[in-house]
Amino acid sequence: MTENSYDVLVVGGGAAGLNAALMLGRARRRVVVVDGGSPRNAPAEHMHGFLSRDGLPPSELLKIGREELAGYGVEVLEDQVSALEPGFTARLASGRELTARRVLLATGVHDDLPDIPGLRESWGTDAVTCPYCHGYEVRDRPLGVLGTEPASVEHALLVRQWSPDVVYFAHTAPPSEEDRERLGARGIEVVDGTVTALRREAGHLTGLEVGARFVPRVALFLRTQTVPHDELVRGLGYEETDAMGKTNVPGVWAAGNVVDARATVIVAAAQGAAAGGALNHDLVTEDVRRAVDAFGGFTPQAERAAAAAR
Repeated sequence: MTENSYDVLVVGGGAAGLNAALMLGRARRRVVVVDGGSPRNAPAEHMHGFLSRDGLPPSELLKIGREELAGYGVEVLEDQVSALEPGFTARLASGRELTARRVLLATGVHDDLPDIPGLRESWGTDAVTCPYCHGYEVRDRPLGVLGTEPASVEHALLVRQWSPDVVYFAHTAPPSEEDRERLGARGIEVVDGTVTALRREAGHLTGLEVGARFVPRVALFLRTQTVPHDELVRGLGYEETDAMGKTNVPGVWAAGNVVDARATVIVAAAQGAAAGGALNHDLVTEDVRRAVDAFGGFTPQAERAAAAAR
């Protein structure tokens, strides 16, 4: 292989991408990870639900991961893949070109937030989506759930597990009469009307404004529209992945939030590990086929068969 030629190009250096690269590095593959440095969970101070890493800052996990990869000769480039051509040739924002036999897309998603003043400033700290990731830290405190879609009611009923003081802000998803009964049965107040702003003081959420009314809250949970960063492979005809991350585009795998927006860090890492193993098996199959072709198809088995026929 040349300096810019690799077995696998991993696009994205989050939990999924790094864990896939770890598996491939341990399989003695030549691997490069290209990471733009904008992880979805960057605003979060800590991550949770990851056995042995619970409470670790997300940036620290990535630092540890990169250090582990270096021990297996995996390269990590802080750059952006600006174009990907079949074959595969990747053009980077820096101007460098890389070639790879396989590509793993682990580029994640971004959250399309409602246009409410104060929400973006709160995002990832006081305004979050996953109660499993952030609920315990605000347990038994005044919490809110923003209605953005029909499933928001279920979100509120879930958040109720962490606090008896939950308010459902109807916003753009007013509950049905049946849902109001369910919410009421769990002691969840419904505040009708459109949320006009999130109020913050000293860098923290203090509550939500609904017209002239102010409702004190210390954290807000909401379901967002997630937008996958899959532009690089859409042009190659990408549509779907299987359970191991293999896409319908030959030679392309995908793992993590780019294919499963609900995946927590530990789930994304596991998906990356599975995809890395599957990628190596795919490369082994190709290596064997190339070896047979180079051997002219005359394998030891074929030699013995020919000898027996004489």
